[in-house]
This record gives sequence, structure tokens and C-alpha cells, in this order.
Amino acid sequence: MLKKTKIICTVGPASASKQVIEKMFRAGMNGARINTAYGNLVQYRSTIEMVREIADIPVIIDIKGPEIRLKASKQKVLSKGDVLDVGFNGEEVCFNHDFYDEMSVDDVILIDNGKIRTHVVEKKDQKLRLMFHNSGVIEDGKGVNIPNKHLSVPTLSERDLEIVNFAKKHDVEYIALSFTRNAKDVENLSHHKFEGGIIAKIENSEGVQNVAEIIEAANGIMVARGDLGVEIEPEKVPLVQKSLIKLCNQWGKLVVTATEMLESMVHQPIPTRAEVSDVANAMLDGSDAIMLSGETAMGEYPIEAIKMMTRIANENEKAVKSNVEGAHFINVSDTVSRAIQDICQSMPIDKVITLTRSGYTARMITRFKLAQPIIAVTPEIKVKKQLELIFGVQPVLINYLGEKDRISAVANQLCEMRLLTDIETVLFTAAERTTMKHASNSIEIHKIEELRKFASP
Repeated sequence: MLKKTKIICTVGPASASKQVIEKMFRAGMNGARINTAYGNLVQYRSTIEMVREIADIPVIIDIKGPEIRLKASKQKVLSKGDVLDVGFNGEEVCFNHDFYDEMSVDDVILIDNGKIRTHVVEKKDQKLRLMFHNSGVIEDGKGVNIPNKHLSVPTLSERDLEIVNFAKKHDVEYIALSFTRNAKDVENLSHHKFEGGIIAKIENSEGVQNVAEIIEAANGIMVARGDLGVEIEPEKVPLVQKSLIKLCNQWGKLVVTATEMLESMVHQPIPTRAEVSDVANAMLDGSDAIMLSGETAMGEYPIEAIKMMTRIANENEKAVKSNVEGAHFINVSDTVSRAIQDICQSMPIDKVITLTRSGYTARMITRFKLAQPIIAVTPEIKVKKQLELIFGVQPVLINYLGEKDRISAVANQLCEMRLLTDIETVLFTAAERTTMKHASNSIEIHKIEELRKFASP
């Protein structure tokens, strides 16, 4: 059975081989993520090549954006009450961005997903003296959170720009922008002429506050709950998650739920019951995709983690319901998608097929969480790969643009591919006699056997 919820897997030391990636794909992986907090361009290129040899699924490159991290030349073990001087200019321990002038004494700084809590006791000589509230290990690459503080950190670092150019060169399908604060952050990335999709990672209170403008500017969002649960009170995260997912569903934008979904499976072959419930609830909330991070990047059981997510999806997604509200006019495709929902609920439709060049209509249809399978037929390979992350959509690459009767031609090819049968009743939607954007303006319902007879010469 094809699951509707899509699974994104982070590729890392535990999975960076063709054999493991192939097993991950067969277990249910729908997209491969590269976390650029680690590794180098040579490794990223190798991962992309291996993924593309195995399957037509999207690659998501995660860039760090305005994320703050520690740079440390060697590991340091600190105890409660210890103090440490942290600089900004290549010291033994320093931050990756310079925000010295924006900090004040008594400001709280959290390290390693909030596991280490410190506060500023002194500012001197372009260094912050931090007092540790608890013990912990300081090492290179640890994440830093400074709650409730707007810092004028640039959207893209020099390394980020290098990676953006790399992504353009290798025609990567998505870039995920960490710590997106507002629409301007998304626009700053767009200005570099990246032609793939932009996924804005919502990881702090500023991103939550500006999420409506971020969703409008981006192709989708990622609810990155690790840092989000550090930046805002953890008890607020579940309702924030639900509200962000609902907003994306309303506007037909991709939404990914991520972080610590099956965290215990990094070191053990089965998850906790709480983790299973968490994954199921992310599906029930309306997520298009759910993501594995350390579980597949460095875990001992990457294949088992994907299989577990697939099992959870197959068992629970049948209960997923649409949370789209209102019926105010957005555009033609929106109106048509609402009509398709009504038709699919009122008559026995076996499948829904949309002919789409951008993927937009497919996203608008699937937000209603139809019981019927949705096949999105597109002539664009990048669109086909991007749609691999959309809930309930099976994308298929067919170049129908030169056909006089596109629907009949697509039906014939889908029958040859054994994705349709003659006995099925199918709803087709497409843009006919229009050049307008987002204008899938036709609905046709056919018994496939009859359609093929009419199309015969």
C-alpha cells in the first residue's frame, strides 16, 4: 500500500553509501536532506549523485542562514558556576556571527538545544563572559539560542552563498533556510536566482510571529521543533505546530514537521510509545511530510526508523481530515479544487488526475485530504520531484504539451504504466484554453474504458 505521508531522511555518516540509501528508499524515503552544518561540498555532491542514481526524489539542502553556532578549537567540559569567555573573531571559543553590540549583561544564552543554560555576566574586549547554570560539554558546531532577542545577523553567510551556488549548479530541488525570521529572509535567498523551492524553517518566536508573510513568500515551511522548543516555551510548541500546519494547508503550501520524531531510535531498534504518538499526531495535524534527522544521519537503525514511520503512516493517515476553512475566492485553481472535494465526496470516483506544469493545482487539491489517490502528471522533471513531498500525491512525468487531446493521451500512458485500469472512474482536471497562472479551469469525469474508445481513431 502506498502511504500518503511523505518521509524526508537526513543523509549522514550512518547512511552515506549507495547501498544504505537504496534501502532507505525502498523502506519509504521520499526525499533526501543534506545538513550543511556538517560536511563539505565534495560530500554533498556525492550524496546528490547517489540519490539520483537510485530514484527521482528531491534533494533538500539545509543551509544555516541566520543560525548561531559555536566554533571551538577543542572540547571543553564546564560545570555549574564556571565562567567562559566567548569571542567573535576566531578565538578558541567563539560565535559564528558578530552580535556583540546587541548583547547586554544578564541576557540568557542557551547552548546545544537548550541543554546548557548560561547568562552574560560581563562584556569586555569584544568578548562575552558567560556563567554556566549547569554542567555541559562545549564543542565545535553546537547550536546557540538567544530567546526574545532580535539580532541583526545577515540572512546568508559567505558559506551559505557558496552552498546556494552549489545548489544552483546541481539543480537541487529545495533549499531549507534555517531560522527564517520574516519574508525578507526568504526574498534575500530568492534574489540569488535559486530556481528550486524554498522551505522556510520556523525555529524562533520571530518566525512564528511573522509566519503568514513567510508562508506567502516561501514554497513551504518546516516546523523545526528542536530550536523552536528552546526559543519559546516548550508547552506552547504543540499548538504552534497545529496552527502553522493549518495555515500551510489553507494556502496549499508544503509543510514538514521535523526534529526528534523517533529520537530514541538513534540507539535502539524500536521507538517509545510517546514518539509513535508524536509522529501520528503530526500526520493527523495535516503535515505533508515528516522528517528524520539524527535517526538516519548518525543512528544505528536508519532503515528501521523509516520502516517504523511507514507503518505509523499506513495505520493512522486514513484518519487524516481536511482542516481547510472558508470559501473566499483565491483563484481559479482554488475554486476548482473545492469543487473536486465536493465531487469526490458525493460520487464514486476511483482516482483524481491533475495535469500540472507548476504543481500548484496538485497542492490545492491534496489539502482537502481526499480518500482517493491523486496522480499529478507533469512534463517538468523538477516539478515531478518537488511533488514527491506533497501528501497523497503520486507524481508522474509525462510530456503531454504537444498532444491535441491531452486528457486522452495521459489516460493512455497511465494505463500503459498500469496506474489506471479500464474499469476505473476517474476525475481529470487541467488548464484548457488559458494562459493564466493558477488556472486549472476544467473538470472531466470519465470511465477509462469509454474515454479510450472515444479517443480511438
